[in-house]
Parts: sequence; C-alpha cells; structure tokens
Amino acid sequence: MKQEKAVVVFSGGQDSTTCLFWALKQFKEVTTVTFDYGQRHHAEIECARNIAEELGVSFKVLDMTLINQLSANALTRDTIKITEEVGELPSTFVPGRNHLFFSFAAVYAQAIGARHLVTGVSETDFSGYPDCRDTFVKSLNVTLNLAMDAKFVMHTPLMWLDKASVWELSDQLGAFDFIQQRTLTCYNGIPAAGCGTCPACKLRSQGLEEYLERREA
Repeated sequence: MKQEKAVVVFSGGQDSTTCLFWALKQFKEVTTVTFDYGQRHHAEIECARNIAEELGVSFKVLDMTLINQLSANALTRDTIKITEEVGELPSTFVPGRNHLFFSFAAVYAQAIGARHLVTGVSETDFSGYPDCRDTFVKSLNVTLNLAMDAKFVMHTPLMWLDKASVWELSDQLGAFDFIQQRTLTCYNGIPAAGCGTCPACKLRSQGLEEYLERREA
C-alpha cells in the first residue's frame, strides 16, 4: 500500500532522478522541488523541469541565489577550479547547501500538505561532503520536526549505495535507460555521459562500468 504525499529534492541528476522513480512507487502523490543557487551547471534546472514534466509530477523552483552571495566555491564561481585533494573538502563543496535546501523543502512540503521528504544523498559515494552523511540527515529531521511542530520523515534510499548499486536500483525500477540518457550530473552542465572529466562524471562513469560488468557476468 502506497504512503501519502512526498516531496523529492530534485536536481535532474542521476541520484535524484533515481529517487524520483523510487518515490513514484512508494507514495500516492509526488512533487519535486529544485533550487537555483547560481550553480555553474545551471542547465540542470531545465533538465529537471523536463524530466518532471515527462513523468507527470509537479515541479517547483526556489530561488536560493543568496548562497552565491555568501560562499565562493567551484559550483558558484566559474573562476574557481574544480579540484579534489586528499584530506580536504572538494572545491565543489557549497557550505550549508543541503541544510538550507532540505529546510526550505520542508517549508514547501508543509505548505502543500506533504509529510515525506526524499533526497538522494549518499554516505557511500559522497565526495567528502559532510552534509550528505546519515547522521546529518537524521539530526536535521529531528530539528525540522521540533522547529515546525511537524512529523516529517526524511527518506534517503541511496544512503548506503555506491554508484554501481545506484545504477542497479535504477535498473530494478525500470528506469536505467531513462536515467542514462536523460539526466544531467556533470558539473559542466553536459547531459547524459557529461564531460567525462569532472569528479561527478568520473564517479557516474565508474559506477556504470562496474554495474554493467556485474550485470553481464
């Protein structure tokens, strides 16, 4: 039996689109919310809009460009190079992003009568982002319920999956080809396989290769 209404925090990328297909099987009604924070891969917003339209779910864009005024990083500044150094946070880390996004998603959810929040964060393949960890999500879930006198339930179906397993889940959901061809994960704003060189593309490609080898074995 399907549960009630859910809001999917949605970017049009591999992970959030997999979560959207997952949510469509779990909930009676699904809506999506995405965020414009001046990201260098701004094309993801239009990609997300197109996916939501094709799958017949509502789509909401929230203006979060204030993040751009507060934080200089590789995702909000084209002048900053995308780098990953061992022992350091990637230059693509946007401080407070998920904290703010999930909080505003909760405000939106309450406004439309939704109790469930779905996000594609993962502690297994999280690029070192502290706001993708399970402890953070659980902590914020408690905080949101206290702050808003609500009973939100935050769902993280990818939390313990590596990228190969995310591809496997999309296959199980009947969405493998759709996600491979229609999503945008690339930090440089190139859909599908992307640029092939940024960290997001490398992670996606490596996971795909591992899953295909597993599937064909």
